[in-house]
Amino acid sequence: QARLEESGGGSVQSGGSLRLSCAASGYVNSNYCMGWFRQAPGKEREGVAAIDNDGRTSYADSMKRRFTISEDTNKNTLYLQMHDLQPEDTAMYYCAADQWYGGRCTVEDVFALDAWGQGTLVTVSS
Repeated sequence: QARLEESGGGSVQSGGSLRLSCAASGYVNSNYCMGWFRQAPGKEREGVAAIDNDGRTSYADSMKRRFTISEDTNKNTLYLQMHDLQPEDTAMYYCAADQWYGGRCTVEDVFALDAWGQGTLVTVSS
């Protein structure tokens, strides 16, 4: 099972940007899905973005204009670049990963992934 460690969270003002990183270890599989989800205080978990081993990406509709998911396979690291952050983006952000043989993985599949990190907190002030 993969071990995932997120970093890059912090406090920014409205309109600011952050790049989250997720370092993966103990995970070697040529067929995989990785992604991000978030959870704000008192709210349900929300899928953010996903990427598969073919580099195909998927986003929640409300975030695809501002967020970009990418990966560096040489570094076994997943990224989430976030621009124009708003107070409603305040949440704990988690990365997730798993082997994947079900065709293209989408943001809706993120919650089915087996390995999750501990999360990194993003706080956006107005």
